[in-house]
Parts: sequence; C-alpha cells; structure tokens
Amino acid sequence: MEKSIRRMDINTGVEEARATESGVLVDVRTEEEYAEGHIPGSINFPSPYIQRLGDQFPDLDTPLFLYCKSGARSKRSCRLLASVGYTNITNLGGIADWTGPVEK
Repeated sequence: MEKSIRRMDINTGVEEARATESGVLVDVRTEEEYAEGHIPGSINFPSPYIQRLGDQFPDLDTPLFLYCKSGARSKRSCRLLASVGYTNITNLGGIADWTGPVEK
C-alpha cells in the first residue's frame, strides 16, 4: 500500500471524515449510482474524472475519504490521486458495507 493511502472500514471512516477539519467525503461512483443513494454529506466525483478533483481541491494535503460500490474504483482512484501528489487519502471501500442512512 502506498504510504499516503490508508484503508479504513467505511462506517468508521465516514465518522472520521465528518470529524476531520476540511475532510472531504468523495463518492467515485457514476452520477446515476450517486442519485440512487449516497452517504449524506458526500460529493460525487466519478472515478474517470478523479484527476479533476484538483480543480476543486488544489491543496494536496486535503483529507480525502473515497468510497464506491465495492471498493475497487475507490482503490484505483486513491492510487491515481497519490500519483499526482495528494498526501492524505483514505480508501473507505464500498457503500455496500455502509450501515448508516443514505440520501437520494
């Protein structure tokens, strides 16, 4: 695992994201998947466009907490963000393991 990427259970990770000053909870699923139900407070940034996240969050130390459906896309997205210099990335895995509420 890259040293700038952490792996954390989605339920614990969402709590940490919400408690972290300037923490950003990022759903990397498609816009359609996001509309079907997402974790409250998350933003949608589909994985094919993840490098554009830098336009919105240019500070490479921004705490980013990523999730998708199963964990595969969030893992790839984390690696990509690390390769462009982000230093505080957490892969939360998949929303399939989320036990909290979702919003549509």
